[in-house]
Amino acid sequence: DIESHIQDIYGLSVSDTTISRITDKVLPLAREWQQRPLESLYAVVFMDAIHYHVRSEGQIVKKAVYIAIGINLEGHKDVLGMWVGENESAKFWAGVLNSMRNRGVEDILIACTDNLTGFSAAIEAVFPKTEVQNCIIHQLRNSSKYVSYKDLKELMADLKEVYAAPDEGSATAALERFSDRWDKKYPKISQSWRDNWANLSTYFKYPPELRRLIYTTNTIEGFNRQLRKVTKSKSVFPTDDSLLKMLYLAMIDITKKWTGRRQDWSIIHAQLAVYYEDRLPE
Repeated sequence: DIESHIQDIYGLSVSDTTISRITDKVLPLAREWQQRPLESLYAVVFMDAIHYHVRSEGQIVKKAVYIAIGINLEGHKDVLGMWVGENESAKFWAGVLNSMRNRGVEDILIACTDNLTGFSAAIEAVFPKTEVQNCIIHQLRNSSKYVSYKDLKELMADLKEVYAAPDEGSATAALERFSDRWDKKYPKISQSWRDNWANLSTYFKYPPELRRLIYTTNTIEGFNRQLRKVTKSKSVFPTDDSLLKMLYLAMIDITKKWTGRRQDWSIIHAQLAVYYEDRLPE
């Protein structure tokens, strides 16, 4: 891209290696950003991974980029880090959480994640007091994966009665009704909701504003979508460093617009103060 750009504007041809050498100056900045100190307390941290293909020892390997976005007590969001690793695993996430701890994070009130096996255990090992909320949208996607097209609309409407219920009691009753109706045809769906219920149902204990903030990982999915826009022309990255360079520059560009805080933050902050009175600073 840069090569053709310089050719168009200045009529100069610059080699790939020269461009790489120049853009490599970004790497120390990216590493410094990745190791910068963080705040001691985050109200909510969203964690998710995005996948890319990278060339490694003559082969094309699928790599996961682990991303954490935090919302601090003032309601401002910030990308806490982006880590390139092998395919997504709870073990790597534990390393990410430890890295955040080493950079100064002492407490996270609520962590919002996908329902990767072992993820909540990894969080509990590093931040034992943190509440975990699995993303409802991820759960719905998994639930609808093998449903026949003609059943999909009705089945999703029945599931909506579960996750949109006013409280946990109504939600478990709705899950029972769902189970009675659909288990013969799709036995795995209600079982999956029951297996993950401890982390799917966390948000029921909170008022609507806080609930809306945490029941999906939308905050991070929106960020990932913007990253994909920037990287979509690149089907394979030559190295981990080239991937990190591009993601770092894209992140700087995306987060420039993150100046304000959520409109309903004063309400959410007041709700957090009630639920986490002993963990918020005076």
